[in-house]
Amino acid sequence: MSVTVRVPAKVNVQLAVGAARPDGFHDLANVFLAVSLYDEVTATPADALRVTCEGPDAGQVPLDRGNLAARAAQALAARYGRSADVHLHIAKDIPVAGGMAGGSADCAGALVACDALWGTGASRAELLEICAELGSDVPFSLVGGAALGTGRGERLTELEVGGDFHWVFALAARGLSTPAVFREFDRLGEGRDIPEPVADQAVLDALAKGDVAALAVAVSNDLQPAALSLFPELSDTLAAGRAAGALAALVSGSGPTTAFLAPDAGSASDIAGVLRASGTCRDVRTAVGAAAGATVV
Repeated sequence: MSVTVRVPAKVNVQLAVGAARPDGFHDLANVFLAVSLYDEVTATPADALRVTCEGPDAGQVPLDRGNLAARAAQALAARYGRSADVHLHIAKDIPVAGGMAGGSADCAGALVACDALWGTGASRAELLEICAELGSDVPFSLVGGAALGTGRGERLTELEVGGDFHWVFALAARGLSTPAVFREFDRLGEGRDIPEPVADQAVLDALAKGDVAALAVAVSNDLQPAALSLFPELSDTLAAGRAAGALAALVSGSGPTTAFLAPDAGSASDIAGVLRASGTCRDVRTAVGAAAGATVV
């Protein structure tokens, strides 16, 4: 017997970042939108905890007990007083180290898969509590759709989405470390008064109405200057996407994946073709949001 869970990538349509807290984290107003790029995590009974991975960039995924999926299995097993004897196989399609929460997706996927495989019967609230312990983006990977994340991003308020939003994602030639991007954000902000992060009502309204043009005007990412400081070539990718007709262009989360909002599916395909030929990125993907969260398939 095995259980397979499909779990989506995310794009941040707003990422407002506050000053560093004493614990090193930052308060956020993080508007997540799940998109139709998926990893699948399969849990199978085994004699010991084991992680395997296939797909694009699979060689960059750690396969030890520190892998987020493995940590999810261990956390659930510890809570229910059992051993984490399971083989977790990750079929990757979400970019690795790309600012699209691929590791968090695998973590949420493993948690849901192990819960189903072991019959632990954990409530949604319990699963979300474990998710929050494992990482700031993990709860949203479980929930999907659209949500506002506050605190360090783990406290979620689900949001209404009134239509489809078509996206193009340009994958960069190398990764960016999320902690490094936050450190650069802090460095760039030295001596400045950084306001408390709050959700932009224009973003929430545009999502609720399914208004692509309004969302394009409202999207923002406070980490983008830091990501561009560490990876200046991303500016060329952003410019290429804008020139190709994207309504909005931004770094996705901490980067280095860049995200382009398109008017419709046909335009997304056209923008993807131009970006692919631009020489400013290593690959291009299209997706639509909102997508469902972690789902047993």
